Amino acid sequence: MKKLLPFLFSFFGIFTFSQQIESFKTILNDKISIRALEIYDNKVWYSGTDSKFGFVDLKNLKNQKQIRLSEKKLQFRTLGESKNFFYTINIESPAEFFKINKKSLKYEIVFRDTAKTAFYDALHFVNEAGFAFSDPDKDLNLKLVTLLASKNNYSFYNVGFTNHDRVKLKEGEAAFAASNTNIASYKSNLWIATGGKSSRILRMKNLSIEVFETPFIQGESSQGMYSIDFLNDKFGIAVGGDYTKQDANINNIATTNDGGETWQIQASGKNAGYTTCVKIKPNSNGKEIISVGDQHISYSSDFGKTWTKISDEKGFFVCKWVDENTVVFAGNGKISVMKLKF
Repeated sequence: MKKLLPFLFSFFGIFTFSQQIESFKTILNDKISIRALEIYDNKVWYSGTDSKFGFVDLKNLKNQKQIRLSEKKLQFRTLGESKNFFYTINIESPAEFFKINKKSLKYEIVFRDTAKTAFYDALHFVNEAGFAFSDPDKDLNLKLVTLLASKNNYSFYNVGFTNHDRVKLKEGEAAFAASNTNIASYKSNLWIATGGKSSRILRMKNLSIEVFETPFIQGESSQGMYSIDFLNDKFGIAVGGDYTKQDANINNIATTNDGGETWQIQASGKNAGYTTCVKIKPNSNGKEIISVGDQHISYSSDFGKTWTKISDEKGFFVCKWVDENTVVFAGNGKISVMKLKF
């Protein structure tokens, strides 16, 4: 829905969690908005506005590279990777699918969606199969494009489901291109979170799809789930809210213990508000979770039931764990790295 400077090192005044934060430093400053990240080869890879794509090497911060994938000022809010390539899609129509070689960074457009309704909210790879989720077509049909990647072959097609000829979304239901994380997977399960006038979970397995209602805040075009993450085929978490009301914190966090079929609201009225990205800490069995919105960074150590705001830093939209003690954040004009100690 609808340059590079030497890195800056800074500590923030950080609340009750401060004794567990070792450092927080900015490793990239640029006049772009970044909403999609990947970690590969000890580097932070990003796509952003102004058609920009690049990386920062976490082991050698001076090793940075940035390229423009188009002379047009495209907005990239997606990024996915197969074994040998990165892929990113601009949000506006025509939506162009860019393929970038991981070694040479040579790129090409391998698919173009010219539908007026094309607006790609997220791109997610499961092994060598990529799933790109767009806002629905004019007839409200779900639009999920599968990209099968191989060395010299690409195939793109709208997914057909064995139990539905068409999956229709509700009027005013779509998704948010907020952090490239309204799609998540575990083994053969793929989940998609929608938002707007209806906020639901779509679960796909072996080309069979089920749709589940949620108690999440919904009803307005700005409301709903913005990000999901799953530990396994049972436990998952969803965050979001209302981007027009940053402080609103009612029914904007929920967890599931049955693979998305039912959801339990958590910390309603007791969290930092609108949130665009959530990530479960590696090797924590789902107990520890970090989240970010463009007004806060928050942390949970009890499976998402309660949350502590650990920073008032503004302008971050997306986060990603590098390892158990390191989180990368990106957003409005910057990429930063937080080191945690436990």
